[in-house]
Amino acid sequence: MPPDAQPPWQVQDRFLELHSRWMTLIGEHWLDTQGQRLEYWRIEKTDSVIVLPIQQDHLGQSHILLPPASFRPGVGQVTLDFPGGRRLVGQTPEAAAIAILHRELGLEATAIAQLTPLNPDGWAINSSFSNQKLYGFIAYLDGGISPSPGLTVITYPATATGVCQLLNELTCLQCRAVLLEWRNCIDDGLHLGMAKTLTVLSTVNVLVLAARAKS
Repeated sequence: MPPDAQPPWQVQDRFLELHSRWMTLIGEHWLDTQGQRLEYWRIEKTDSVIVLPIQQDHLGQSHILLPPASFRPGVGQVTLDFPGGRRLVGQTPEAAAIAILHRELGLEATAIAQLTPLNPDGWAINSSFSNQKLYGFIAYLDGGISPSPGLTVITYPATATGVCQLLNELTCLQCRAVLLEWRNCIDDGLHLGMAKTLTVLSTVNVLVLAARAKS
C-alpha cells in the first residue's frame, strides 16, 4: 500500500445477495475511514473480453474486421461492435478470445496467426460498482482465411483514417477503449509491445497448435 493511501473500508453486514447466471447483486453496509456507515450496492459480474481482428489482403493492406451490427437490449438499438463476450468461470481470457472469434466471425483457432493482449491484467470497468474487468486483444488473422461463409463482415482500413471512421461509429465504450489503446501503442511505436505478447504467446500457441492438430 502506498504511504499516502487510505486504509480500506470495512464491511459491517451484507443484507442482500441475489444470484443469476451472469452476475450477483450485493447490498452491504460499509464503514468508511471517517467512521460513517454507508449503504452500498455492487455487482459481481463475469469479465468482458473484446477482440480487435486485423487481416491483410492480397495487396498487403491491413483491415479491421467487425461482425454485422446487431441489436443491443441495453441501449435498445442496433450498434456496431467488435467481437466480444464474457469470460466463463475457469476460462482464460485468451481462450475466451478464441471462442469469441469462432462464435462471431466463424473463425477457427487455426486462422489466428498471433493473439496479442493489450492489458494482461484487465481494466476495471466500473471500480465503484462492480468487480468486472475488461480484457482487450488484437488478433492478427491469416490472410488466406475467410470468415464464415454467408456472414457479411464489415471492414475498415487499419489506418489513422480507418480508426477515425470507427470512432465515429462505435458507441460501446469498451470497444472504443480497445481501439484507442491499440492506436496509442502504434502511435508510441510499441508495435503492441512484444513483452506483453510474449507473456501469453506460449498459452495461445498451445491452444492454436492443438486446434491445428485436430483439423
